[in-house]
Amino acid sequence: MTISDPIADMLTRIRNGQAVHKKSVSCPSSTMRCRILDVLKQEGYIDSYTVNKKDDPKKPTIVIELRYHKQQGVIQEIKRISTPGCRVYAKIKDLRKVYGGLGVAILSTSQGILSDHDARKKGVGGEIICQVF
Repeated sequence: MTISDPIADMLTRIRNGQAVHKKSVSCPSSTMRCRILDVLKQEGYIDSYTVNKKDDPKKPTIVIELRYHKQQGVIQEIKRISTPGCRVYAKIKDLRKVYGGLGVAILSTSQGILSDHDARKKGVGGEIICQVF
């Protein structure tokens, strides 16, 4: 089975895992997914993630440790913005805050995968991958 949008697949696995209060979820590994998870960890939405190459070195998987606060998932909403069929780009001046600054947008910029806070500090825009609240 081929996945047409691997990032949306990962976000859905996180959303579904938190809905049923799983401690962790797994998905196939890629560099882009790891960079997105770095931002989610930095912003405090997940506890950690590990790349597991032991089972099959040719097809490594990522195990994502989900974060909860008072038996509620820290992630209230996680939404894919830019899709393979409809890319969404924003200049830094056009980049809107997610829920008045309470959430975070994850962008693919010329300086790598960044949160909207870091993108504003560095003064770069890019493709809006997803929004998390």
